[in-house]
Amino acid sequence: MDGEMADTPSDELVDSQALSIESLVEQLTKERDEFKDIALRVQAEFENFRKRSAAQRIDEVDRNSGRLVEGLLTVLDASEAAVAHEMQGVEPIFTSLLTILQKQGLEVLDLLNTVYDPSLAEAVVHEPVDVDGDEIIVTEVLRTGYRWKGRILRAAMVKVKG
Repeated sequence: MDGEMADTPSDELVDSQALSIESLVEQLTKERDEFKDIALRVQAEFENFRKRSAAQRIDEVDRNSGRLVEGLLTVLDASEAAVAHEMQGVEPIFTSLLTILQKQGLEVLDLLNTVYDPSLAEAVVHEPVDVDGDEIIVTEVLRTGYRWKGRILRAAMVKVKG
């Protein structure tokens, strides 16, 4: 009888310890999963922050370089006018400067004989059309327009017909 009494309390103790260990493991597993979820969220937020920061730096560099190029437009205009008036020695400098800027992202708006687009050009001279037509056509570019990395840096000044 003494043996039976001794076995029963120890069996209950082992069972309660097993339950206690199982609940502890369950609780620790739940906490681990919560911390893992938090870590994954923080990692994703940091990655998004890093991407946003990189994009903002690129945009800032593009804006600043765009301002520099915008300042050089007067030099391009003067060089273009000198070339048009056949001044000696200016054309190589103009071509070189334009080529360097184009490699960096400057685009010359080639609008001659195209349909007028007010987002690309400012029509400063209007000619009446000979024949009825719906389209307004650029007949002369009075001042060259430029685009810098996809954005209009300066709209062209044009003469239109239509």
